[in-house]
Amino acid sequence: MTVVEEQVTPPPPGRSARLLDVALRIAGGLVSVVGGVLVALLGLLLSTVRVGGHLIGVSVLVTIGAAIAVSWFAYATVGRKWAVALPALPWFVLMAVAAVRTTEGDLLVAGDNWVGLGMITAGAMTFAVMAFRQILGPPQRRHDR
Repeated sequence: MTVVEEQVTPPPPGRSARLLDVALRIAGGLVSVVGGVLVALLGLLLSTVRVGGHLIGVSVLVTIGAAIAVSWFAYATVGRKWAVALPALPWFVLMAVAAVRTTEGDLLVAGDNWVGLGMITAGAMTFAVMAFRQILGPPQRRHDR
């Protein structure tokens, strides 16, 4: 009688299981990109919220929380450490576009709007910290069945 139990290794996943896994990872990546766009748009919409005529910083807090959530989602669904770039890139692009004045003179994030500038800074730092944590963290375990 042996004290050590025999380890039974499951058979490798079939082709259909691998295709489903890839399809779900791609779908998760696309949802992450859309999430990055939504985080940027929500932050821009909330950057002008005023109470009693004074700007409030709700946009900064929403951007930090949403950036953490969408970064975690990207890593969890795609399963790669670089996945944080999927929501971060469209967010950065939209922030850059929002900070440039159009030919008509429109500007979404003005230099005198402390909430908008704080939102851009906090969002960039949040995405950077999430990328740093994911890159230096232990690799994600794969649960193949």
